[in-house]
Amino acid sequence: MARQLTITPAETVEFSQMARKLHFFAAMKVGMMERILAGIRVAEYERGEKVCVQGEAGDIFFLVQQGTLQVSVRKGALSFARKVATLGPGECFGEMALLNQAPRNATVTCRSACRIFALSALYFKTVLEQNPEFARGISELSAARQLELDLD
Repeated sequence: MARQLTITPAETVEFSQMARKLHFFAAMKVGMMERILAGIRVAEYERGEKVCVQGEAGDIFFLVQQGTLQVSVRKGALSFARKVATLGPGECFGEMALLNQAPRNATVTCRSACRIFALSALYFKTVLEQNPEFARGISELSAARQLELDLD
């Protein structure tokens, strides 16, 4: 089970630096980033643990700090899960469920021990409402990921 950790000042800086490399965070003003930082948490996961499960409610946006994760999708109740992506440090996931207020459309499993930044839906929604560039960028990412899922 994931261990929730207190975010350190150094990790706050690390999150800001990693987030700024994602195009939808890049243009964010300092004041908005400070509000986001108030909602960031850090969790540690062991190899083999599931961070999120397809079909569950999505209430967190994730940014990988350390480790490698596998994203897999099942097309039907009787089908096998199919790997659709591998994620590593600096990559994010969880935005689709938050944007669409829908269940998770993939399962994300740790392939190694991981540390992951987590942003709650409340803070994520605030950023969407107050930052049109962020909303547009995250919508584009979500649409691209949905297209990948639909093509497979």
